[in-house]
Parts: sequence; structure tokens; C-alpha cells
Amino acid sequence: QVQLVESGGGLRQPGESLRLSCVTSRSILEFFVMGWYRQAPGKQRELVARIFRGGAASYADFVKGRSTISRDNAKNTVYLQMNSLKPDDTAVYYCNARTTLTTEYWGQGTQVTVSS
Repeated sequence: QVQLVESGGGLRQPGESLRLSCVTSRSILEFFVMGWYRQAPGKQRELVARIFRGGAASYADFVKGRSTISRDNAKNTVYLQMNSLKPDDTAVYYCNARTTLTTEYWGQGTQVTVSS
């Protein structure tokens, strides 16, 4: 059983930053890719950023240039640094980990609210 536990969400004002963390119950190197997704009310869950086992990362266009996904292998933790937050970033953010193309795990989510 794999557990993913997110933290770091909260209320921020537009333009501020935050860092989300996702701690796994296994070595993150067991996963060939880990990612952050988000789901806003009434919308589908969408990919925000992901990082592959080899270290390559990719980002959705709506966060490109203002977000960084990273990991600490020793802490079994993946991070998502988000800067220049916008109200449209308001959503529940979920951590995702895949061991294969068809086997994936999700965290419980952490709420991010951007509002003045």
C-alpha cells in the first residue's frame, strides 16, 4: 500500500508564493513519474507538473515559468513551488505517483485558495 500525504496548502493573496509537499510511504525512486494535479470546483482534474525518475520535469502552460517541481530523494518528498499566484490557481492540489502506466496512487489533496 502506497500513501501520499500532501501539505502546504492554504490561503494566499494574488502574487504570493507557496510550496506544496508530498511525502510518500515508499522511496520516490520506485515511481517512474510523480506529479501534481489540481481540480477546481466544477472542473476536471488537470496536470500541473510532473517529474520523472531520471529528473526530467514538465509543466502545464498555465504554470510554466512560475512554478518548479522538485524532489528530495532522501526525504521521499516531492515539492511544487508556485510563485505569482493567481485567483485561477485556486483548487485542490493532488499528488500523484505511478509505478507503471496503469498503476497509480493519489494523495488526499490539499486546498489552495488565492484571494485578496
